[in-house]
Amino acid sequence: MEKVVAAHPDVAECAVVAAYDALKGQVPRAFVVLKATAVRDAEELDAEIIREVRDRIGPIAALRDVQVVAALPKTRSGKILRASMRSLANGDDTPAPATIDDPAVLESLRLALRKEN
Repeated sequence: MEKVVAAHPDVAECAVVAAYDALKGQVPRAFVVLKATAVRDAEELDAEIIREVRDRIGPIAALRDVQVVAALPKTRSGKILRASMRSLANGDDTPAPATIDDPAVLESLRLALRKEN
């Protein structure tokens, strides 16, 4: 699923994590960083990405939430902190891991998710 999201021409990088859902147990949630040249309406972009995932993977791919973020939290070596992102998407208030490159990125993601809920 992440490969399909990353293939969108306006997406610079992305991460897809499983988030808690009362009905299905877990559902995929995508976080995308747009390319600097991308000037798009967020709702239009969300619809395009969701449609592309559904077309290429099938209706079983229940991606319904795409969130544009300024940056993804990463370790100093460049790995995306998916476990931390998953915890935040599930509403857990987990501390930043010691290996994080920029704690401000994780905090901005935490604030964005709180505003959403």
